[in-house]
Amino acid sequence: MKKIFSGLAIATALATTCLANAADVKPTVILVHGAFADSSSWNGVVKILEKDGYPVIAAANPLRGVASDAQSVASIVKSVKTPVVLVGHSYGGAVISEAAYGGQNVKALVYVAAFTPEKGETAAQLSGRFPGGTLASALAAPVDLADGGKDLYIQQDKFHDQFAADVSAADARLMAAGQRPITVAALNEAASEPAWKTIPSWFVYGDKDKNIPPQAMAFMAERAHARQTVVVEGGSHVVMVSNPEIVASLIEKAAQ
Repeated sequence: MKKIFSGLAIATALATTCLANAADVKPTVILVHGAFADSSSWNGVVKILEKDGYPVIAAANPLRGVASDAQSVASIVKSVKTPVVLVGHSYGGAVISEAAYGGQNVKALVYVAAFTPEKGETAAQLSGRFPGGTLASALAAPVDLADGGKDLYIQQDKFHDQFAADVSAADARLMAAGQRPITVAALNEAASEPAWKTIPSWFVYGDKDKNIPPQAMAFMAERAHARQTVVVEGGSHVVMVSNPEIVASLIEKAAQ
């Protein structure tokens, strides 16, 4: 009888330990960059999240089209065995909205100066609906692609003022040189059913953003019934670069 009780005690202890360990597992944060950027734009945020014990993946967003980019991100999400906090910057917001739809392990969405289109809306439409955006005049001539499409870049001499005004000139030059283009088609591709209707969302953006008008982001945050919206005073379009502490803090709130 003593052996039976001893075995039960061990089993109970093991079960309790497993439950405690499960509770200690933090969600994986998947970061999705937008147009005219790359995954290195998240470096400051990644350092903070990893220091605080969060597993992090800074995904490479193809920037070819909303549906195909969302499939790429969704495949990463499905490969992760923990709950996921999905974070999108700029056009990446449209991508995570589609990638997370129907995803069983996505617990939160965080939009960093990002688009959150409704079904049928495009990024271009949302930008043009509100005043203040100056991206069109900062773009270089489109680059013709072999498939008949066109790639867009920001002119390097306009990159600092347009995209990253609150980042040092030296850092902005590096970002401009390494920017990844987006297709014209991607910015004009209509969104499918968005995940922000069923998954809790958090928003952060700068009040000096010249790519996506702050009014547009305020509208999208309200429409999505954001759990919290943080407006960074003086913040440009790349608040995750200039203010990684603010962005990481909001991501960690969403992860709780």
